[in-house]
Amino acid sequence: MADPKAFLKVPRRPPLKRPVHERVQDHRHVYVPRPTDELRVQASRCMDCGVPFCNTGCPLGNLIPDWNDLVHRDRWHAAIDRLHMTNNFPEFTGFLCPAPCESACVLARDGDAVTIKEIELAIVERAFEEGWIKARPPRTHTGRRVAIIGSGPAGLAGAQQLRRAGHEVVVFEKDDRLGGLLRYGIPDFKLEKWVIDRRIDILREEGITFAPSTFAGVSPTAEDLTRDFDAVLLAVGALEGRELPVPGRELDGIHLAMSYLTQRNRQVAGDTLPDGRRISARGKRVVILGGGDTSADCLGFATREGAASIQVLTHGPRPPDEPHPLEWPDWPFVLRTYPAHEEGGERDWNVVVTHFSGEQGGVRKLHTQRVKRKSGGGNERVAGTESEIDADLVLLAIGFAGPVRGALLADLGVGFDATGAIASDSSYGTEAEQIYVAGDARRGASLIVWAIAEGRKAAAEINRVLSQSQVRRAG
Repeated sequence: MADPKAFLKVPRRPPLKRPVHERVQDHRHVYVPRPTDELRVQASRCMDCGVPFCNTGCPLGNLIPDWNDLVHRDRWHAAIDRLHMTNNFPEFTGFLCPAPCESACVLARDGDAVTIKEIELAIVERAFEEGWIKARPPRTHTGRRVAIIGSGPAGLAGAQQLRRAGHEVVVFEKDDRLGGLLRYGIPDFKLEKWVIDRRIDILREEGITFAPSTFAGVSPTAEDLTRDFDAVLLAVGALEGRELPVPGRELDGIHLAMSYLTQRNRQVAGDTLPDGRRISARGKRVVILGGGDTSADCLGFATREGAASIQVLTHGPRPPDEPHPLEWPDWPFVLRTYPAHEEGGERDWNVVVTHFSGEQGGVRKLHTQRVKRKSGGGNERVAGTESEIDADLVLLAIGFAGPVRGALLADLGVGFDATGAIASDSSYGTEAEQIYVAGDARRGASLIVWAIAEGRKAAAEINRVLSQSQVRRAG
């Protein structure tokens, strides 16, 4: 380290954002790159802390102090090599990860963490600009075949690891474009889609075969997959939206958040949707139920569409502004403010919907009541706090109930755990022979960094089993 006391002298500079009035007029990325010299100064804040808790705070175990030091010393090529040792897609995490590593940073205990996420993204973008990131096809081939179901971050990470081990890999994707939740769940103002295409081009060069618009379970069938492949990795996500079973739910204008996000992402990509199928926030009174990432994505889209008003309601209490000291280095319970919250809308907490009412088949009001936490846990409604909220569009962003249980999962014979996720063991295997699972389908809706980590670990287990097996499966 050039200056081991830099963290005492250099203040944290938060990532730079485009002005609100500018960015709400388009769907381009919110953040702007920081000059290289400033990044190197920020990287110098990474202290010689002895025990780098940031490593364990990151599900991938990224070697964060190593590449922070390399950036500070202007050794960018070495930094991307170190970053790629643990992370297949640092551009995805650099754009999208909420950075649990920063919460675990030693500096975060009493001050401001190192800007780890911004430095990570700068490393990978510099590497792409310089042409350092190239395809690495395997030198040897095992003759084994692996099917990946789903082209989200877990599926892509598993595919790359297995291909580099020398296996033939085919990725099946039900949608017409690749990327899974990255493509149709994440807005462009958080991740522009050329970022996905750029990486998939490299994966193709490495010899991975992609089959978009292919609904596994129908064609190929479950029988086809188990016959023609030595292993199958399910990376199908957890896209079964959680419902709100209250009176009036059947009214038009009440939609699961993912239906809205998928449509908006398609429209931004240039797709044309029939007017009768469009879910539009333009000129409408919008209410979003739920306070997480999905809710913020809906808020950003509705603002850009020109909604008349937007309210975001959460049934839980308002989180504190600062983390509790005893939570460090774990992911803290704090109020998270996303760029979308700076752009418009109002937030409220401790509110539940008792029922909906409407006119001519369409929703017009939410009927709500205040709740408070009970000492033994859970909520109780507060008498006399009933209220009404006008609404023309309601988006349910209240979580996910696990993977969609279609023909594929039924025919493969996998089981499910109490949370609705696909049941698996510590080796990522399922109840069905030669069938593995990774990502949200295994752990429930979670972070992209966890999906990549799971894809890598599942691939390692599949490779271990295939390497030990001496007999090639039929087909």
